[in-house]
Amino acid sequence: MNQCLIGTLVLLSAAALLAGPASAGGKAGIGLQETIAAKSGKAKTLAELAKMYDSSSCIECHQDKHDEAQKSIHSRSIYGTGRTASTIMSAIENGLMEQPYSGVKSPKDVKVEHLMGCAKCHLPQLSDAEDSVAQELVSTLYSWKDALKKKDKAVAKREEDKLKSVNINCLVCHNRNAITHKWQDGYPKAGVVYGSKDGDHPSDKFPKMAISPIMSESIQCGQCHGMGPNMELDEPTQCCTSYGSYLWSYKSEGGQESCQECHMKKSKLGHNIQSYRDPAMAKAAVDFKMESYGYHWRDGAEIKPKAVVKVEMTNRAGHSIPDG
Repeated sequence: MNQCLIGTLVLLSAAALLAGPASAGGKAGIGLQETIAAKSGKAKTLAELAKMYDSSSCIECHQDKHDEAQKSIHSRSIYGTGRTASTIMSAIENGLMEQPYSGVKSPKDVKVEHLMGCAKCHLPQLSDAEDSVAQELVSTLYSWKDALKKKDKAVAKREEDKLKSVNINCLVCHNRNAITHKWQDGYPKAGVVYGSKDGDHPSDKFPKMAISPIMSESIQCGQCHGMGPNMELDEPTQCCTSYGSYLWSYKSEGGQESCQECHMKKSKLGHNIQSYRDPAMAKAAVDFKMESYGYHWRDGAEIKPKAVVKVEMTNRAGHSIPDG
């Protein structure tokens, strides 16, 4: 086979693999109709989307994991620190509205497909919703921004909470995105939580457990943490590529540890998955050395005081820093 064609197929396969679960709208695949999204139907509001992937039933038995996860930025994946919410608006105004063929002349024109460049990682389940949800999300973002300008703390907090109501929670990782190769391993089923075991699960909403072939593999994280531009999108985009650098500069050199090994086990943070924002993670990832000294420099007849500062930083992580 032509080498260029092989390379193209590899890139397309990688892009498709990172695309996340397909929606049930008229697509092929035995078992697709058994997914949460297929059984629920397209969400029409943010509240419906939040309910579709409601993981509150997990708290009863997994309070500790829930509490850990709530400290992670995953629990506020659309809002972030406030910067993520602002960046999505920038993507609309400085991206979509300036792209002549996007069909977006104002925020009121934004549809689900327009947001997937961001939502693919920050809210992958948005693809299981109708365009009305994209519009509600956009209007909430702008209402939040407007409230901040007016210093209306009550409204700003209300809209912030609404943005946080949809996020990367238990069911996104342990159901929706628990399987990447769906024609090989099947589609994630409603009523099943995926992890390291098969069997019964003491829950009315999720009575079964099943093994996810990727739950302990870095590709689980790589679905969102990137290999580069997503070629399957009409407007290819990707803002974080740590998984790509992990593959090409760490695994290719014989590195053995997974994302989970460093960001969950060694950090002892569990489901409170942190990265460069956490001082302990930054300290573990980067060796920092600094040396400074002063001296007098003779410049002709003039003596000038000088200072020299030598800084040496070594990246010990298995990928580029920072992510995102």
